[in-house]
Amino acid sequence: EAVEGNPYLADFYADMERWSFNLQIYFLKSRFEQVRQIMDRTQRIIQDRTIYEDAHIFAKNLYESGLMSARDYESYLALFELMMSVVKPPDLMIYLRADLTKLVGQIQKRGRDFEANISEQYLRDLNRHYEEFVENYKDGKLLIIEVNELDYANRPDDLAKVIDLVDKSLLYG
Repeated sequence: EAVEGNPYLADFYADMERWSFNLQIYFLKSRFEQVRQIMDRTQRIIQDRTIYEDAHIFAKNLYESGLMSARDYESYLALFELMMSVVKPPDLMIYLRADLTKLVGQIQKRGRDFEANISEQYLRDLNRHYEEFVENYKDGKLLIIEVNELDYANRPDDLAKVIDLVDKSLLYG
């Protein structure tokens, strides 16, 4: 996920209610641009965040937690639905399932100053929305990988395991 050059990210973490809509529109635009580029290519692409996550997890979470108004959320969803009318679902949706401890550790490893004060409740709510999303995802193949005990960035065997699971899912569904 590109955070460099995002004109809203630092402001969002400083005042989530004020900047939630702006940030989510920025991410939605960026994700839609990525989807259009992916649809124009013939080779396989791995995308870190999807346009689905922006709407079904992040924007929904901001709305339900009172950080985005109903008017802004409805406008956001209308734009999302319009974009989805031209989006082809991915060949494989991969959900890396992690508990709160793992998520906090990953955020700390990134060392981004603006993420330092993310509340655990915010992360719990995001996790809940991810679980709801994968439970209801019907647009294509879905692979859920439990990552609490994996460290595929530093342990080659863990990375090989993930690659094997992805390959098998793409081949055999």
